[in-house]
Amino acid sequence: MLSANIQAGSSTRAYSDYVTRSWSHVLPNGKRINLDALAKMASNYDVVGLQESDPGSLRSGFTNQADYLAEQAQFPFWSHQPNRRISRIAGSGNALLSREEPTEMLDYALPGRIAGRGVLLAKYGKGKKAWTLAITHLSLGVKSRQLQLGFLADLLSDAPRLVLMGDFNCDFDAPEMRALYRETSLEPPPERVCTFPSWAPQRCLDHVLVGGFEVLDYKAVPAAGSDHMAVGVELRQK
Repeated sequence: MLSANIQAGSSTRAYSDYVTRSWSHVLPNGKRINLDALAKMASNYDVVGLQESDPGSLRSGFTNQADYLAEQAQFPFWSHQPNRRISRIAGSGNALLSREEPTEMLDYALPGRIAGRGVLLAKYGKGKKAWTLAITHLSLGVKSRQLQLGFLADLLSDAPRLVLMGDFNCDFDAPEMRALYRETSLEPPPERVCTFPSWAPQRCLDHVLVGGFEVLDYKAVPAAGSDHMAVGVELRQK
C-alpha cells in the first residue's frame, strides 16, 4: 500500500519554491512529468491512497489526476472524492487507486471550522476476509483535527480489520490521535517516519495506521516533487 499527498502534481524542493513557483498552484505547466513519475512509483503497489489530487481544474489542465494516474499505472479501479474547489482555478480531494474492486465505496465530509475536508472509504472482501480502507486529509488546526478524529473514531469503530491512511497534519502520537487508538482497532505505526518537508523531512505528518494486519515494512518514499514524502507499507493478514 502507498499513501501520498501529491500536491496536485506540483514540484516543491525548498521553502522558497512556495513563492518562486506559486504559479504552479494555478497553471498546469510541468505537472504531467511529475504525474508520470508518480504513476511509475504507484505501479509497484496494490492499493494507493492520494491526497491533494486535483479532480479537474485550470491547474491540472482540466484533467482528473486520479483518472490519469490509474490509467498510466494500469489500475483497473479508481475513485475520487472532491473536497475543495476554488472556482475553475483549482480543486483538491482524496482518491483511491486499486488492483482489486472494492465491494463498496462511501465518502463523508469531515467536520471542522472550514469546510473542505473528507474521508474516502472503501470496503473489500466478505465475511472473515472483509476489511476497510479509509483515506483522509485532516485540517491544520488542532481544534478541527479533534473534531475530525472524533468523527473518524466513531465511523471506524466497528471495523476489526482496518487501514486508515493520509496526511494527518500531526504526529501519530499527538494528543488528538488518542481517540482513534482508544475506539478503533487501529494502532500507531511501528516506527516514526518523517515526511515533511520532502527535501529535509523533520515532521511526521503522513501515516498509515493499521488494525488487524501485521506490518512487514513501513517506509517513506519520495513522491515525485511533492512537498510531502509518501508512505509505503507492506501488510500481511494475521
